[in-house]
Amino acid sequence: MSQTQYPTLTEDHSAILILDQTRLPREAVMLRLATLEDAAHAIRVMQVRGAPLIGATAAYGVALGLADDASDARLQHVIDTLAATRPTAINLHWALERMRRVLQESALATRRDVAWTEARAIATADKAANAAIGRHGLELLQTMWQGERPINVMTHCNAGRLATVEHGTALAPVYAAHTAGLPVHVWVSETRPRGQGLLTAWELREAGVPHTLLADNAAGLLMMQGRVDLVIVGADRIAANGDTANKVGTYLKALAARAHGVPFYVAAPLSTIDFACPSGDAIPIEERAADELGAGDTPVANPAFDVTPATLISGIVSERGIAQASELGQWKP
Repeated sequence: MSQTQYPTLTEDHSAILILDQTRLPREAVMLRLATLEDAAHAIRVMQVRGAPLIGATAAYGVALGLADDASDARLQHVIDTLAATRPTAINLHWALERMRRVLQESALATRRDVAWTEARAIATADKAANAAIGRHGLELLQTMWQGERPINVMTHCNAGRLATVEHGTALAPVYAAHTAGLPVHVWVSETRPRGQGLLTAWELREAGVPHTLLADNAAGLLMMQGRVDLVIVGADRIAANGDTANKVGTYLKALAARAHGVPFYVAAPLSTIDFACPSGDAIPIEERAADELGAGDTPVANPAFDVTPATLISGIVSERGIAQASELGQWKP
């Protein structure tokens, strides 16, 4: 298997192909999405996951949904259908609003073609943004490296290339460091209950990056023992004040990092910053199905995300550089 052999999303004539992430790491299978319903289902059941990739897939979902009817009524139905799939990842709603704005300004006769062109532009922009995150993050890793041993990066969930169209967010600096010859090792949190850490391990293995999988609750111990130089995580939504929603368990890592003096960074493209959301209190938290925990008839709480307060975040890495949470206003469009 190779990363180039299995892209996360690619066009296939009047459809798209995605890497079905519900079948990783057991097997790598490309799945064809040809309809609005295909795209909505893929997002809902996490065949595609990761905020940037969800946004790009939703954009293509709009194009798929307008195949036979490009009317205003159909456009509204398509956007409503896709918007209902996942509540927390702002990239989904950002991409749909961008598609709506562009398509409402286009003539009906050209709307289908415009939809494909705009979806393609969103995917291309994601690649460029993540590559830039990698460059800025590499500079951070270079300044932290002491030269005595590999720099040890801890991450949570999967914010690598599998969560994006290309490069990744939290892992983009890791890949950039590996390419540049900077020795790096990644502590990979398994991320219960969906096991996204296994996806991180899969892609790091494919890229030849040294890594170690750990149980989620071992993270604090490793930080206490001085075996973690910094934590870098992705984000599903960043509020205007810097509060950040990410996969549940991120908050606990941020608390442990603060307790042990370990820098804690968030890496995400600007499309993940919700300037209309004042703070983390206003971020909707998705509650996943109880059967994901396999608890039978036992009552279950299964929040998919938690919110890390901006006060625990050392910096936010975007395609524009690295900023403190209090400085996000400089990036407001």
